[in-house]
Amino acid sequence: MLEGILLTPLKRIHNEKGDIFHAMKKRDEGFNGFGEAYFSTISKGEIKGWKKHNEMTLNLVVIIGEIEFVIYDEYDFFTVKLSNNNYQRLTIGPNLWLAFRGLESENMLLNLASIEHNSKESDDMNLDSFNYDWNKS
Repeated sequence: MLEGILLTPLKRIHNEKGDIFHAMKKRDEGFNGFGEAYFSTISKGEIKGWKKHNEMTLNLVVIIGEIEFVIYDEYDFFTVKLSNNNYQRLTIGPNLWLAFRGLESENMLLNLASIEHNSKESDDMNLDSFNYDWNKS
């Protein structure tokens, strides 16, 4: 795994009226302060990225569907698919490139970000900027 990435298995509590899905506690490894929380959707087959945050730590939890995440440190790629069947929190520290793809008809993630959004603290690149083959998985 690349430095600056942490995968944390999360607790899912079954309830006959609807399950409870834990996301993060402030004592958890990977918690680096709280700036904002937001949900993001991505359609099946669509890819968002590449984005690199220079200060923000991301804590990503897939709550609906399945999403494939690809992280790049300018030397190597790390990939993981998160869903209800692989319910984990993906923590991504600053200075790593991120792109992600929706794999189901509906896909939604939660980001518990360490700082508030600031467009000046991140960099964006086109999807073809790095030599990653999205068709290999």
